Amino acid sequence: MQWFVLYTKSRFEKKVAERLRNLNYEVYCPLVEKQSKWSDRTKLIKDPLFKSYVFIRHSGNPKTEVMSVSGVVQYLYWLGKPAIVRQEEIDTIEDWLGGEDIEDCTIASLTAGDRMKIKEGILKGHQGVIKEVYKNSVKLILADLGCSVVIKTMNLV
Repeated sequence: MQWFVLYTKSRFEKKVAERLRNLNYEVYCPLVEKQSKWSDRTKLIKDPLFKSYVFIRHSGNPKTEVMSVSGVVQYLYWLGKPAIVRQEEIDTIEDWLGGEDIEDCTIASLTAGDRMKIKEGILKGHQGVIKEVYKNSVKLILADLGCSVVIKTMNLV
């Protein structure tokens, strides 16, 4: 059985995942907790990590049944075939999301272009260059991983 990626309508990730589970498919929709602020209150909500994407695991070709689920737009394709995600990549996402909680911190006296090394957490030991500085976070380019991340609450050196 292999993992595939489904592209969903905007804000339909959790609904699509639930509908597919009801059809007995193995589905993974990674969620992250974040505070959402309205004019009258703040609330802790669970938002999808990947907007408009859901992972589905199956062995056959249930394309017709899966595509008939309300909210599913299409499979994500790579080189003309549905993209396959390795189990190791799913495990990495789960490990990353299940990592230790880190308290909030305030970023001060950092500027774009500074080199930083991450001291704690899942990305411990990786170095990067600051691209942007925000109020309580920085956008860090991690060349060795080939990506950029926004770090909100990590200890940096």
